[in-house]
Amino acid sequence: MKRFGQMIKITKENLQAYKDYHANPLPGVNEMIKECNLQNYSIYSRGEYLFTYFEYVGDDYEKDMAKMAADPTTQKWWDLVKPIMQPLDDRLPGEFWSDMEEIYHLD
Repeated sequence: MKRFGQMIKITKENLQAYKDYHANPLPGVNEMIKECNLQNYSIYSRGEYLFTYFEYVGDDYEKDMAKMAADPTTQKWWDLVKPIMQPLDDRLPGEFWSDMEEIYHLD
């Protein structure tokens, strides 16, 4: 199992829409997340920042993320939520959400 922490920005005027989308996600979105071996998926907000935490329990992360990206329902979902998010300025090439380094974990 691999743990992930990621960040992105959202403006105050878009935060409520983002919350509303996640209060009632498109049918199939949560199922695809689970099908792609992600679990314990959470999103938190503070001001203009969003933080997500999830665990990957599969054996080929790149393959599972490609499967998710190819899913038509996921594409529709991203068409709704991506335009209201703002990637961080210091993100790495190819990142939308910026990966964070885990520096401490206690079970």
